[in-house]
Amino acid sequence: MTKPSKRDADGGRQLHLNAFLMSTGHHEASWRLPESDSFAGTQVAHFQQLARTAERGTFDSIFFADSPVLHGDVGQRPYGTLEPTLLLSAIAAVTDRIGLIATASTTYNDPYNLARRFASLDHISGGRAGWNVVTTAGEAAARNFSLEDQPAHWRRYERAAEFLDVARKLWDSWEDEAPVGDKAAGVWADSYRVHAVNHTGRYFRIQGPLDAPRPPQGHPLIVQAGSSEDGKDFAARYAEAVFTAQQTLAEAQRFYADLKRKTAAVGRDPETIKILPGIVPIIGSTEQEARRLERQLDELIHPEHARKQLAGVLRVSPESLPLDAQLPEDLPSEDEIEGAKSRYTLIVELARRERLTVRQLIGRLGGGRGHRTFSGTPEQVADAIQEWFEKGAADGFNIMPPVLPSGLDAFVDHVIPILRARGLFRRKYTGRTLREHYGLARPANTFAEAVDLSELTGRELLVSES
Repeated sequence: MTKPSKRDADGGRQLHLNAFLMSTGHHEASWRLPESDSFAGTQVAHFQQLARTAERGTFDSIFFADSPVLHGDVGQRPYGTLEPTLLLSAIAAVTDRIGLIATASTTYNDPYNLARRFASLDHISGGRAGWNVVTTAGEAAARNFSLEDQPAHWRRYERAAEFLDVARKLWDSWEDEAPVGDKAAGVWADSYRVHAVNHTGRYFRIQGPLDAPRPPQGHPLIVQAGSSEDGKDFAARYAEAVFTAQQTLAEAQRFYADLKRKTAAVGRDPETIKILPGIVPIIGSTEQEARRLERQLDELIHPEHARKQLAGVLRVSPESLPLDAQLPEDLPSEDEIEGAKSRYTLIVELARRERLTVRQLIGRLGGGRGHRTFSGTPEQVADAIQEWFEKGAADGFNIMPPVLPSGLDAFVDHVIPILRARGLFRRKYTGRTLREHYGLARPANTFAEAVDLSELTGRELLVSES
């Protein structure tokens, strides 16, 4: 067991915790438990209550995944989801401090639309918006957008980089001082402080400016979740928080060190990127109780459905994966995989390292799709979190309750107090914006930095000083 930290509760390095919310929970069989609401995924009140619980636990943020395609077989488990920025707008109305992070794809959107959507969410929430920037893999998604095939992996990331550059220009297109609301002078805004972006690149030609003032945070918090080499390079350049998946301490330490090194290599302070591995905590008052809940959930997994899902990830036929045999040796290499490269490698390495049968692998993946699943008492969960945090593997964690709402309640009521007592986590919020929770500065406006006052005309100076 990891010894409790001696640090003072108000000093020293502090954990960052994000609650990753998913309908009835992250375990794919969670919806089959007697207490679960099978239709929770489209009920706003359900998510509002979860957000209030996470805010009671002083989480930095909540997060919703999203995809522009229907994944899996709706005959086997709930798949209906709400568009996350709309859902977070409803959640913003019933919360005060907690950050609100939504996933949105750069592959099947345009910069103006998403820059406007996240600026709006930041205004609605008073500076609590975050954008999990993803590229979207898969032929099914491509066919929803009039394409025959998905763009290549490298091209998706190249487009994403230009996409985010444009979005940041659009957020900066209004200087902070632009709105003045001067009724006496009849001037609502200083038009000289609102700028066209006039972007011309390989993928986009966008004039701007955005049709709303600069977001309260300057830029919404930028989150990234890809762990391929392209994904890590993108994160080093842009991300301020990274959601990642590792199964072992050594793997997490290697990822952490590598990404911090890449961040420094592009001229950024490594402290400005927070790395949050996912953990699925199955919590019981005793270790035996936690194991019993884990077994109950695993026994409710439909094996044929899970085998079909696994075959899709591995790009093989379900028939080539006998349930009581290990993975075949002739799987594709990572280079042959166009989407979710890092998750593919994680799953294959897990199966090979622990010599799991397909049935055993399905059980391991059922709780968190490759994220680390940990069963134990609140003290044991706190120990697991503290060990990775203090041994250079994490700046915090993406908490993925296996069952909702009970799994989040258990974490907030029983694990959070232990982390607070050890001086590892805040007792109350000290800031109001998501950037403040993550200890990140508000970005300077690039257009304002470029203004040379000596070049302003008399009229410009008059308006800007009024």
